[in-house]
Amino acid sequence: FPQYTRGTVTAFAPFDARADAEALRKAMKGLGTDEETVLTILTTRNNAQRQEIASAFKTLFGRDLVDDLKSELTGKLETLMVSLMRPAYIFDAHALKHAIKGAGTNEKVLTEILASRTPAEVQNIKQVYQQEYEANLEDKITGETSGHFQRLLVVLLQANRDPDVGVDEALVEQDAQVLFRAGELKWGTDEEKFITILGTRSVSHLRRVFDKYMTISGFQIEETIDRETSGDLEKLLLAVVKCIRSVPAYFAETLFYSMKGAGTDDDTLIRVMVSRSEVDLLDIRREFRKNFAKSLYQMIQKDTSGDYRKALLLLCGGDDD
Repeated sequence: FPQYTRGTVTAFAPFDARADAEALRKAMKGLGTDEETVLTILTTRNNAQRQEIASAFKTLFGRDLVDDLKSELTGKLETLMVSLMRPAYIFDAHALKHAIKGAGTNEKVLTEILASRTPAEVQNIKQVYQQEYEANLEDKITGETSGHFQRLLVVLLQANRDPDVGVDEALVEQDAQVLFRAGELKWGTDEEKFITILGTRSVSHLRRVFDKYMTISGFQIEETIDRETSGDLEKLLLAVVKCIRSVPAYFAETLFYSMKGAGTDDDTLIRVMVSRSEVDLLDIRREFRKNFAKSLYQMIQKDTSGDYRKALLLLCGGDDD
């Protein structure tokens, strides 16, 4: 795994797992819960430390910390705290499992995770999924999706994107022309060409392809995808293009739309804040400020309330004004 150092949450020092476990037990014992202590501890320790706290909690009290959190907290705060307690390596596999379980598939989650994770991360997700759930992730996803959307997901699941080694300008020109002919110049779109090129070429190659495409067609590739495709395929293609351009910018936009307008998409807000908090949330904050004329901190403050807001703001780690 690449060593990410652009997270807002880092290892807490000096760290004492037992002292934290005792403080959490005290906060949840008896009548009423001291939510502030719970959320402050869990948002300021990193995931590895949270696992140590859970283990100390069981050793000291013979109780399961996650079960206690579930019985003492409610609503969005509960969801957020339980998400923070999920071991980092299993986070994505768990999110995907729940996205394809039961009635109806949550395409948004499949799109967000598979478009944004690196090939190494996708390989890891597949292994963990197999170990934890004794099921093949690809089989599960193909069973619940269809058409070109399904095909692009399968391509991304192969995690065989070309490595970033030098860019061949002739191939850049060729790919840009192929996309132009498959989209703007064609009556009906040749989706397969988009799937193959966007799903398998290297990141640096595709960035050049997008520039060249603009030169040839006069359109951003996103505009063409928007016009030529629809539904889940369109959303997935756009997510892939945005992540090729910049993963932090993609997540800044995802967070912005989770809070914009009437009602908040709390599941997305929680999933992104938790999963990126130790990865690139500082970069996401910078992109957010640049692209949306307000900071992520300000938007969370305006859009959420209570202890849930306190916890999200601690994860956010500061304002960018």
